[in-house]
This record gives sequence, structure tokens and C-alpha cells, in this order.
Amino acid sequence: MGFSMSEFLTIVVPLLGGLGLFLYGMTVMSDGLEKSAGNKLEKIIEKLSSNVFKGVLVGAIVTVIVQSSSATTVMVVGFVNAGIMSLTQAIGIIMGANIGTTITAQLVSIKISALAPIAIAIGSAIKLFSKKNKQIVIGEIILGFGLLFLGMELMKDALSPLKELPAFTEMIRDIGAGTVWGTIEGFVIGLLITVLVQSSSATTGILVALALAGALPITAAFPILLGTNVGTCITALLSSVSANRTAKRAALMHLLFNVIGTIIFVAFFSKITMDVVTRLSDDPARQLANAHTFFNVINTLILLPFAGLIVKAVGKILPTTADELEEATFGVKYLDERILETPSIALGQAIKEVLHMGNLPKMSLESAVRAIHDNDQKSIEKTFKIERTINSLEREISDYLIKLSNTSVDNDDRKVIDGLFSTINDIERVGDHADNIAELALFKIDNSVIFSEKATLELEEMVSKVMEAFDLSMDAMKEENRYKAQKVVEIEGVVDEMEKTLRKKHIARLNEGRCETSSGIVFLDMLSNLERISDHSSNIALAVLDVAGH
Repeated sequence: MGFSMSEFLTIVVPLLGGLGLFLYGMTVMSDGLEKSAGNKLEKIIEKLSSNVFKGVLVGAIVTVIVQSSSATTVMVVGFVNAGIMSLTQAIGIIMGANIGTTITAQLVSIKISALAPIAIAIGSAIKLFSKKNKQIVIGEIILGFGLLFLGMELMKDALSPLKELPAFTEMIRDIGAGTVWGTIEGFVIGLLITVLVQSSSATTGILVALALAGALPITAAFPILLGTNVGTCITALLSSVSANRTAKRAALMHLLFNVIGTIIFVAFFSKITMDVVTRLSDDPARQLANAHTFFNVINTLILLPFAGLIVKAVGKILPTTADELEEATFGVKYLDERILETPSIALGQAIKEVLHMGNLPKMSLESAVRAIHDNDQKSIEKTFKIERTINSLEREISDYLIKLSNTSVDNDDRKVIDGLFSTINDIERVGDHADNIAELALFKIDNSVIFSEKATLELEEMVSKVMEAFDLSMDAMKEENRYKAQKVVEIEGVVDEMEKTLRKKHIARLNEGRCETSSGIVFLDMLSNLERISDHSSNIALAVLDVAGH
């Protein structure tokens, strides 16, 4: 571009340093705002209704707090992936996130860089010398604010020489000429920079710095700004690669919303916006910030009534598959590592996942008992398949709980996490015993074993009690119900006595020759496995009582 290497480095090195300081300041301020919001942020998201209008408000508020529409959208992808919110709720938040991110541009366009050193000094002093958490958080917010503006000042100074560079000014003139090619060129530049730095706020910061340096008029800045709004979707798309199809739909919804909005805006509102922002202010930085806000607010107002259609369109592009339905039943349903950023929500999701895991041993046991009763080969295969899924779920939930325990959870939540580790082990052992029963069914079929009517009735009675105990243990955990947990412990005692009684009766039948040896082996092993399932149900109930006691 007509620069020597030394001149190039003179611009790029301070620019990168300023950008790094800008992003770090934004992170520090965002962390402080998140801590200040505390559980309010989580409650806002948790209580979100299906009302898309409320979703817009929530999306804007959350984005102001986290200082990044990309971060908010990635969070939404995580929530959708974990089943916390539907696509209808998600689209409202995504629309709101686009509005919330304009606050950053408005903030940095204000010429108060002279206050940056003062803010850094005050923020650092509060953070270093305060002992109360609330004061430390306030210090972080002020410090982040100062660092952000200091970064802006460094970027502005670094970019100032560009306005003297003929090649750069010619490019800016081409972009701002209003031609189709110039608009496309600016759009592609904005998109590529945003994809590269993975933050539309960072790209907007660079644009504002160029405007403050007098190197970027609004006519050239606006096409680039349009590119940043589409480029910011890439972060969510990348985040959704490892997520389920519903989360992929959320990321695609974000892309559709921004692309459709950009096309509509370029076709009908560009000239109006340019006229309005130039009348409101002569300052290029303020014009850019206002144009950014106008673009996102008008897009949201236009497309909000069509939110349902966007959701349906995404459903057509990515339709529900048979594998997706099976995954909803047997795969991980509620866990997503993105939610670990909000530990209290992550813990609630972990409990849901454990309860979801608890449905599988019940299905496995029912299938294994059916195989014993009906000599059904398909039921045996189903039990074996469910057992493999249970083992996989146990590993994934354990890994998630380990990561969750390493976050900033309080002592009460840590007690719950410890209880969950114990519970998933007991649930997995119930699955093992169901698998053992399926093995017995296989032996029964292969060896043509026949149970007497009396033995069949006795097993059905014990299976009924064991099922009741396991169901109650899951209900007790779900409802934190001490009464139901205590009831499980009582049933476990009944099952123990039942196992002893039925064992004696069956041994008597064997001794009297009223039962074959092969059927006796299967019957007695069935009793042992059912009694052990009851024991594990009792362990789950005792964990509920232990947590409730604290």
C-alpha cells in the first residue's frame, strides 16, 4: 500500500497493542458487570417466557452485561443445545443481542479518553486495596472502562497516519462512493475482519478509532459495518458445530436474521440512515455509532413480526431426523459446557441430566423383565443397547460434574455435586443389574428353562416392589422430597425380607423336586439382582436425605 516495512510496523504494532488493551478492558468490565449482576442474569434467562418481545429485551440486557453479541449468541446456542430454551425464545434473544452490542459503539464513540488514566488509577486502587467483594467488583468495572478507552486512544493514534496514505484514502473513497462494487468491497472487509478477530465489538472499535483519527467517513464506514453484522454470526456457527441440530438451527437463525436484515436495509434504508446520522452529528465517530444503532433497531422492528417464519424456515432447512429423535431419548440432553459460565444454571442442568439418565435403567429393567417373561430376544438386545448408553452417559456426566466443581460454586452446591457423583454411580449399577437379568433371559431361552406359575407370580411381585422403589428414588431426587426418599428406604427393607423369603421357598421347591435346577439358578440370580437394584435405589434416596439435611 505504499508503506515501508518500518512505517507498516509503526502502525500495526501499536494497533495490535491498542486492540489487545481494548479487548482486555472489555473483558475486565464485562466480568465485573456479570459479577455485579450475580444471580439476576441467570434468573432473567431462567424465567424467560416464550414471548419473543421479552426475549429481545433480555438479549439486549445480557449483551450490555457481557459486552459481546457473539458471546450472547454462543450462550444462546448452549442453552438451546441443553434444552433450556426453545428456538422461539432464542430468536428474540438473538435480535436483542444485536441491539445490545450497539451500546459498545455508542460508549467508545464518546470523546472521554482523557479520563482513561484516572479510571485506571481509581479502578486499580479499589480492586487492590478493598476487601469487600462488592467494592472489588466496582473496581473491576471502572478499571475495565479505563483500559477500554486507553486501548481506543492507542488505536486512534496508531491509525492516524493512514489518512495521509494515498492507497488507503483511494480505497476508502471507492467504498464510500455508493457504487455496488464499493459497497460489496466494504461489506467483505467488515466481514473478514470480524471473522478474524471473532468479535463485532472489536471490529466496531477499530472503525470508531479510524473515525476518531479522521481516516474513515461515515459513507465508507457504513458498508464495512454491514459486513461486521454478518461476520459476527460466524462465531455462533462455529460454536454450534459440536452441538445438536437444534443448536445448529439457533446459529443458522442468527445468520438468516442478519443476512435478511442487511439486504432489506441496503435496499430501503441506507440513504435515510445516512441523512439522519449526518444531521444528528458532525462527528464521524458519533455518526458511525448512531448508524450502527439505527441499523440494528430498525432491522429488529422490521423482522420481529416475522420471527415465527424465520423459525419455520430454519426447521425446513434443517429438518428433524430419526437420529435426532433417538438422541433426544438416549443421548446427552441437558449438558453443554458453554453453560458452565453460569454455574447455578449448569448445576440445574446436571440434575436434569441425571434424572434423564435415571429413565434409562427403568426402561432397561422393564425390557429385561419382559425378556424373562416372554422369552423375547428383541427385548434382550434393547437392554444391552440401553446399558451401553448408560455407561456412556455416566462418563459424560462425570466429566461435566468435575468441570462444574472447578467453577465458583458455593459449599451447598458442592454438596449437591458430590451427591450427584454418588447417584450416577448407583444409576449405572442399576443398569448393570438389568443387563445381568437380560443375560439370564438369554440363558433361559437357550436352555429352554420354564418357570412354574408360582415362581412367575413371586417374581412379578418382587419386580413391582423394586420398580416402585426406583421410581420413588427418582421422584425424591427430582422434587427434593424427604418423604418419598424415606419411603424408598422402607421399601428396601421390605424387598430384603422378600428376597430372603422367596429364596427359602424356591430352595424348598428344588429340594422337593418340584423345580428344575436350571430354572432354580435363573430364579435365584433374578432375586439377587432385583435385591441389589433395591439397594441402589435406597442409596439414591439416602443421598437426597443427606443433601436435604444440609
